[in-house]
Amino acid sequence: MRLQFREKAWDLYVAIGYVAVISAVLLFSGVGNFLAVLLVLFVPGYVFVAAIFPADGEIDWIERIALAFGLSIAVVPLLGLLLNFTPWGIRLVPVLFTITIFAAGVGYAAYWRRMRLPSAQRLAFTVNIALPNWKHDSGLEKGLTAAVAASIAIAGTTFAYVLLTPRPLETFTEFYILGPSGNVSGYPTRLNVSQDGTVILGIANHESASINYTLRIDVAGVQLVYNATSGFNETIEVNRTTWSTFKVTVADRQDWTRPYTFRINYTGLWKVQFLLFKDSGFAESYRELHLYVAVS
Repeated sequence: MRLQFREKAWDLYVAIGYVAVISAVLLFSGVGNFLAVLLVLFVPGYVFVAAIFPADGEIDWIERIALAFGLSIAVVPLLGLLLNFTPWGIRLVPVLFTITIFAAGVGYAAYWRRMRLPSAQRLAFTVNIALPNWKHDSGLEKGLTAAVAASIAIAGTTFAYVLLTPRPLETFTEFYILGPSGNVSGYPTRLNVSQDGTVILGIANHESASINYTLRIDVAGVQLVYNATSGFNETIEVNRTTWSTFKVTVADRQDWTRPYTFRINYTGLWKVQFLLFKDSGFAESYRELHLYVAVS
């Protein structure tokens, strides 16, 4: 049996179909999957290389595959960097849509360039698969062949079981603050007296259960004091006030975001602290974030 492509771009069909299917699975499940590794590390670079080198013989297959991995590692972070400057930010859904659009667009360019070439010059790949001829094999050779086949089957079954069987996942909570535009920039670190400063608070629950959180926002005045022993300036709190406290329940695998606006009525250096508590455990905060704000 012979597996090959030349007349039709089966490699591009498979690559773009893989991106579409895996992206849909990730969107509906909301959980990472080992099968999605190629979505980030291989497919974007492969279609890019296919667009640059559409003809057979321009580069060999080892170089083509190596370039696919290298370009994927370069392209995907650049796409994430561009997303960071958009209102959507670096989130799962925008990242998946961006990779899908990139793969489909560049894949179409690769298809268009390849199909313009004469059939004999198009990228091709051929694999010949032949069944073993048992007639001329000795009993020992037949036994060894059967043992190798059984080992491959057992290894493949074990690998599939490891991938498909649900395993206990690490439980954790993401607690983050974003700038007013929803990106990791533009934080209100310099304000005038009584000027509004806005951040976006975010909680992502990966605790495998619905969790009752309590969020407390404190403000503390701080001073920079020189430590002669260490030779560095240190920040020392001179007062502390609790601004807000509110409760929120977040279901498993769900996100919660909320804008929070504050103003400081006195000049100086202030530490705005965001404390997250879980399940009424107030002895110690579960997560903590802070923002230093200079008020003039």
